[in-house]
Amino acid sequence: MKLLSDKADFFIFLLEKYAENKKFAAKNVLALWKEHNLIDYINEMYEPYHSERIENAIQDIDNKLLQL
Repeated sequence: MKLLSDKADFFIFLLEKYAENKKFAAKNVLALWKEHNLIDYINEMYEPYHSERIENAIQDIDNKLLQL
């Protein structure tokens, strides 16, 4: 039995990869994303993020943060 949806699984994966890439704790990345209202945006980007290299998603999130 699967406990989380594919989107939720991927969100956690992306969160962990982003944290690893930035050398931050995952809880700090989640707080940053919440602070800048990126959670909905990241969930809406599931299809492109899921079908491309994870580095592209990380770069897109970085670009989004720079625009704020």
